[in-house]
Amino acid sequence: MAHHTTRTRTLIAAALLAALAGCGGADPGGGSTAVKKANVPAAPKPAAAPAGLPGMPPLLDPNDVYAADRPNRLSPVVRNFPSRVYVPNTNSNTVSVIDPATYKVVETIPVGVQPQHVVPSWDLKTLWVNNNRGHTLTPIDPATGIAGKPVEVHDPYNLYFTPDGKYAVVMASLDRELVFRDPHTMERRKTVPVSCYGVNHADFSADGRYFVVSCEFSGELLKVDTEKMEVIGQLKLPFEGAMPQDVKLSPDGKTFYIADMMAHGMWVLDGEKFTVPGLLPTGKGAHGLYVSRDSREMYVPNRGEGSVSVFDFAQDKLTKKWWLPDGGSPDMGGVSADGKVLWLSGRYDSEVYAIDTATGRQLARIPVGGGPHGLAVYPQPGRYSLGHTGVFR
Repeated sequence: MAHHTTRTRTLIAAALLAALAGCGGADPGGGSTAVKKANVPAAPKPAAAPAGLPGMPPLLDPNDVYAADRPNRLSPVVRNFPSRVYVPNTNSNTVSVIDPATYKVVETIPVGVQPQHVVPSWDLKTLWVNNNRGHTLTPIDPATGIAGKPVEVHDPYNLYFTPDGKYAVVMASLDRELVFRDPHTMERRKTVPVSCYGVNHADFSADGRYFVVSCEFSGELLKVDTEKMEVIGQLKLPFEGAMPQDVKLSPDGKTFYIADMMAHGMWVLDGEKFTVPGLLPTGKGAHGLYVSRDSREMYVPNRGEGSVSVFDFAQDKLTKKWWLPDGGSPDMGGVSADGKVLWLSGRYDSEVYAIDTATGRQLARIPVGGGPHGLAVYPQPGRYSLGHTGVFR
């Protein structure tokens, strides 16, 4: 009798355990269980992020393409490089090197004919000087400041790198070509002829699968498939005499902004739809576009009037305008590693401007060579470079 009672208790306990186990998940057969689950809605599954360009480092924040560019967040690759501002002097065929701590030129490097931009390489290890009419690229070692042997590259007005680091993309402005090259040797891999005139600036979509290119002399924009290396869209800007310049993606990756020096403002473009953009006036001769280290604002130098407009992304409007006290021609440049200083070349005034990003106050005007253009502040935060004067992600 005692044995029977013990066996019965064991069976009851097993049944209870089975019932309790049924509380932990749905009955796979669809039948009822001894104990019903509470009717709680299942948590929605997060939407799958769109697949990025194969080989591209994933974004640190899907809502901010510039999340890796926070103040002083330097890659181990560049952490020990001296802080310098490299200024290509188009008319002097030199690069002026400025120490930002003293606002003094500490060296002048002879380069090729008509240097236009100083471009950080994808791997952050080299600065490439684009000698446009000299048809060469001069490498500079940012660890030592020493220039290396020039590499023959035809018509290198500007230079970009695909987000996967696989190719350099030369903006061959007068040749009317996009030339995909090896990012280290600069050997030609594919040439893409274009029907627009004056390809010069670009930026990539958040997923890296396409990029938008400005065509300065024909007032057009291109959309290019990164992986296929093919033009997949082309549109004419709705302004007679438009001259689009710098291109920059919004932090949330939804909008491209294109500065236009003749329309005196920024075109606001939906990159996915690639339909005719609207125009936001900023000032005469709008030229460059530079995002603040906190991703909240964008600085727009207006070369034709000596001012810098400040655009607030969240408010979707211009909130400030800073005027250079003695006028000037603010052009291309970049933001200091700590985010406190905006550096811009004075294209027609043989000088460089340092501007306080908190107040808009001019900190310095530094004499350099003739026709200073696409200066690079280096090093800057970020994991890799997409090119131009420093577009980092």
